[in-house]
Amino acid sequence: MALSGPVFGPVKGPAHQLVVFLHGVGADGDDLIGLAPHLAEVLPHAAFCSPNAPERYDMAPFGYQWFSLANRAMDALTAGIRRAAPVLDAFLDAELAKFGLGDDSLALVGFSQGTMVALFTALRRAKPCAAVVGFSGALLGVETLAAEIKSRPPVLLVHGDQDPVVPVQALGHAAAALAAHGVAVEHHLRPGLGHGIDGPGLVLAARFLARAFAVGPA
Repeated sequence: MALSGPVFGPVKGPAHQLVVFLHGVGADGDDLIGLAPHLAEVLPHAAFCSPNAPERYDMAPFGYQWFSLANRAMDALTAGIRRAAPVLDAFLDAELAKFGLGDDSLALVGFSQGTMVALFTALRRAKPCAAVVGFSGALLGVETLAAEIKSRPPVLLVHGDQDPVVPVQALGHAAAALAAHGVAVEHHLRPGLGHGIDGPGLVLAARFLARAFAVGPA
């Protein structure tokens, strides 16, 4: 299944970087592409894309999902993310080829379920991408990560301390597990934030991506 969704940029010249947004469950690519103009202020040579997830959301008549949440048992969630990862992999490979870029010019920016898919996929790709930014998410597949990890891109995790959807404890668990597997990880707790992305969190992401792509400070 080929993914597609809204795109933005580059605002200057040919693409030197590719930033892929991965939305949360029940949303679509339009949900995050609005972040692109803000990130383009520090990444003017980046192409941004925000594909719709491969499955229609199975708990509402609108939106998409990377995998179903109808069954919250861990084995069901892990099975779902394992089905989604190859679809995302194929999309990333195709987009990189389109722009003539390598994995070192790729960053993934996920929100909620999109963060879960971004982390799971990036750690298992043959070549490391430049960075992964995850908002309000969690790390799935920890139990098999030691055997399956192939890449260790730098990771930034940002989570609201009032998140009613993904427990805030997921931030610490993910950061600890990533660090234990040799991944350089930064994590930030946003006071008063629920399940979302706020201005300071976006600034953290912009600075992190600028460093990862070595384009100078935000």
